[in-house]
Amino acid sequence: MFNVIECVVNEHDYRLVLVAALICALGSTALFILLRRAGDCVENRRRHWLAVAAIAQGVGIWATHFVAMLAYRGALPLEFDVPLTVTSAVVAILAFWAALHVLGIAPSLWRSIGAALVAAGGIAIMHFVGMMSIIAPVSIHYAWPPILISFVVAAIALAAAFAGFTRLKGNWRIAVPAALTILAIVALHFTAMSATTLKVDPRADVNGVFSPHGWLIPTIAFATFALLGLVLTSSFVDRMLTDLKGLTGATLEGILIVSDGRIVEVNDQLCAMLDMEADALLGARPGDWFVAHDYQPLEGERPGTVEASALRPTTADQVLEIASHQIEYRGRLCQVLAVRDLTERKRAERAIAHMASHDALTDLPNRVHMAEMLGESLRAMGSGGMFAVLALDLDRFKAVNDIFGHAAGDDILKRVATILRNAVGPDDVVARIGGDEFVILQRHVCGDDDVRALASRILDSFAQEMDIARDPMAVGVSIGVAVFPRDGEDAESLRHNADTALYRAKQEGRGIACFFDQQMDEQMRERRALEYDLRQALSRGEFYLAFQPLVSTAFSAVVGYEALLRWSHPDRGDVPPEVFIPIAEDVGVILPIGEWVLREACSIAARWPDYLSIAVNVSAVQFRVGNLASVVDAALRDSGLNPKRLELEMTESVLLRNRSATIAILHDLKARGVNIVMDDFGTGYSSLSNLRSFPFDKIKIDRSFVSSVADDGAARSIIRAIVGLGRSLNMPVVAEGVETDEQRQMVLEEGCRQAQGYLFGMPAPVGAELAAQLRLSGGGSGN
Repeated sequence: MFNVIECVVNEHDYRLVLVAALICALGSTALFILLRRAGDCVENRRRHWLAVAAIAQGVGIWATHFVAMLAYRGALPLEFDVPLTVTSAVVAILAFWAALHVLGIAPSLWRSIGAALVAAGGIAIMHFVGMMSIIAPVSIHYAWPPILISFVVAAIALAAAFAGFTRLKGNWRIAVPAALTILAIVALHFTAMSATTLKVDPRADVNGVFSPHGWLIPTIAFATFALLGLVLTSSFVDRMLTDLKGLTGATLEGILIVSDGRIVEVNDQLCAMLDMEADALLGARPGDWFVAHDYQPLEGERPGTVEASALRPTTADQVLEIASHQIEYRGRLCQVLAVRDLTERKRAERAIAHMASHDALTDLPNRVHMAEMLGESLRAMGSGGMFAVLALDLDRFKAVNDIFGHAAGDDILKRVATILRNAVGPDDVVARIGGDEFVILQRHVCGDDDVRALASRILDSFAQEMDIARDPMAVGVSIGVAVFPRDGEDAESLRHNADTALYRAKQEGRGIACFFDQQMDEQMRERRALEYDLRQALSRGEFYLAFQPLVSTAFSAVVGYEALLRWSHPDRGDVPPEVFIPIAEDVGVILPIGEWVLREACSIAARWPDYLSIAVNVSAVQFRVGNLASVVDAALRDSGLNPKRLELEMTESVLLRNRSATIAILHDLKARGVNIVMDDFGTGYSSLSNLRSFPFDKIKIDRSFVSSVADDGAARSIIRAIVGLGRSLNMPVVAEGVETDEQRQMVLEEGCRQAQGYLFGMPAPVGAELAAQLRLSGGGSGN
């Protein structure tokens, strides 16, 4: 018979005893660290941390017991049954899992006592199951009174530990409960061991799954390191989840965290943005430092983003953007406000807006700006007063540009802009509307003499600055004049009549100024003849469609075609679209022609593969009539074409009249699935307000920018600005007029998703040529 207490004193390896003590200390400390983390969490994550705590402590108690058992070096050899050994570990884990759930998130004295009884019972059961796992020719006998006393001592110590955890603060909250738990475990284990007697019994069953010391010691070591890993991992996760300062310090945005309406954390970027110290911000309300532009409070749930201003801005034009969302921070739901400084972006937007309303080369107002100011003058005049519109076109400019190159042509345009600025009065406006075309709005005119005086100053200035006789690069100017209200009472009429007078000035010898004359011009008779032929052309079948491919810049694959209207006149031959389409719009025949184009294009495209789109140009007149949606419906219904394959192209001029009605039509078409494309963006009518008014599906850059990009750095800058604008508005950008590989590479580098131009294919009517294009693109027949 061997008394085990004598073995503890005389026959134990004290190194293993110290290891057991260390494991017990680590397990108990880990228990309360993890309990603290669980208390900081929301309900759904608290359960996970309680389970981790139970595993950590259960494994720690089990390891403590068996390392202490392995420390025994007596004469009697001991082995251990593996299933019972594992069972003892599971018992310890489950006991502490149950005890922690009894303790709950808001422990009371009675909960602490209940949890202590469950935990002490689990430790005791684990101990006796572990003793049962001993495989040796002995029988085990227990002295129960000391064991019961040790159970009571352990339960009291555990109850004190749980109660102390809820009441103590700081590091004492971990240290004191851990020490009491160590006392409970050690008291129960060694008291039970001292009350254990082993008697040699040759009849004892020594069969089982043995676990020799050489295998069990590494197992216990592995469990110990697993316990350490759990503690270290929990500490790391705790630090990550409870302190976002490092993360928020790495972002480029200003971050402030709000709890219960008060700022509890800020990052360095926010302090730098506001030029404030963190201490001045902490504890304040967001409304103490920021005001939203919609004047709604920043606290609480706010979907999306809102622009705001700082109550103490660092610059006069500082604009901020604030986004709000909810996160878990230090175990609580808090509001995070991400603050972005938009000042530079707003400045860039103003610069882009200026670019959109001004000519990039001369910095003169462009077509859209002139149209806006002309509209302002019309509204200001009302029924009284006069003003004049002067249309100017440079003489010999094309020849000079072709001979001396685009760079020389740009220099000439800049010189012309300077001449015109110096010639006009302080209230007059000079605009470049494209190419070598300029428009002057002369305000506050008293009579024709005032207009003649301005025209004379312009002609004299050109004569002085541009000596055609001596300077081969000199150009002249021709001027056409229309006066409000005599020559027109709306902007379109005034511009048109000024252009008509300009045409006559060029016909009569150039370098002169002509006033609009209702009875003038042979060209008007020619125009009337064209009008008559246009009215008959549709019924005679003189119109046909030519299709130009639209190509993906990334894959050089045809993704669609644009339907282009062509007129084959029986006597005149092919009439250029720029000649007959404006006339068709003016006289109204564009309506039946436009309907025919839609029906014909949809009918042909319906026979193509589904991945090919079809683009059709729509006139401003078709929008003004108001039945465009029904025309589109009929074309789609009769052809069976999927609406998503149809793209309607329009220019910015469509939005210059009846803006609200036009936008309503656009929304109606878009609701049907039809794609809306803004065509010729950047040629003068371009306006950021138009892009903001309607979510276009595409933007098409005018071919003039692409064609001049090789020699004109400003053209590439404009393309880059338009692509950037489209990207920010999530609108794909298409480049028109791509004719060379260099231009294709340029538009690809600048981010244009699609391109059109002679490089990819000439416009082809339905027939063999289009069929060949379709076969190359992987499609079917073009017939």
